[in-house]
Amino acid sequence: MKDKKAKKKKDIRRVKTNSPIAVIVPYLMKQRNESCNLIADTVNVTRLEEYVRQKREAGMKNISTMHVLIAAYCRTASQRPAINRFIRGQRIYTRRSIEVSLTIKKEMSLESPDTVVKIKLEPDATLADVYKKLNEEIVGYRNNPGGDLDETSGFLAHIPGVLLRGTVGFLRFLDYFRLLPRSLQKISPFHSSMYITSMGSLGLPAIFHHLYDFGTCPMFIAFGAKRRRYEVNPDGSVYKNKFMTINLTVDERICDGYYFASAFKLFKSILNDPWQLDFPPEKVVEDIR
Repeated sequence: MKDKKAKKKKDIRRVKTNSPIAVIVPYLMKQRNESCNLIADTVNVTRLEEYVRQKREAGMKNISTMHVLIAAYCRTASQRPAINRFIRGQRIYTRRSIEVSLTIKKEMSLESPDTVVKIKLEPDATLADVYKKLNEEIVGYRNNPGGDLDETSGFLAHIPGVLLRGTVGFLRFLDYFRLLPRSLQKISPFHSSMYITSMGSLGLPAIFHHLYDFGTCPMFIAFGAKRRRYEVNPDGSVYKNKFMTINLTVDERICDGYYFASAFKLFKSILNDPWQLDFPPEKVVEDIR
């Protein structure tokens, strides 16, 4: 029992050796939304689509770009762990595990209700790990809708408006001081490393999604529909490539711009060579103390 508790404490810990300016900034910019930076970029998906085709032929029937993006983020966080930090109570914390939230529907129709699933991954996760965990959550929900999140949301929705406002305020108070029950944090989509959404499945371009001031999620990734683009080679010849837009909204307080730029370049390089996701990383980098 003691070992189990020790492991839980280790999973989330405060970063205590940050620079003085990094310590002060969360007190100057108190909310996550007022502290966000936005970035839009395009990714060549020619090799990514080839990789997905190979995986489908190998038996991963439901694999999609979503699985690869989550696995690429997980791999990036294993090498650049500061992107897996979060701000709570104006203090900077870091996670060891990686939690990813996404919204799903039981079926693609206007009337179908939506919910959020969340998966927990180890930093050395491979694409196969992501595929297994995500599919278990999605298939499980679609076969048996409901669950802890829907039940909790349904309970809160029945509280009269004035009382609900006070209830949510109390939950925010508990969350600020790290007193929110673990059972609520476990099911909350707002307590995660990253939230991801596919606009491509709706045939739309990527959006810039806001962050949530409640919870711990410091990053939102949105990717849009794939499109073809003509480009010119150095010799003047024209060729056609396929691209996808990825938009990120990030809490700038978790790490500096140089560090984040390095992480984003690594993320893109992984998407350009996704076969490396078949194997665990050679080494998992630990965040600073």
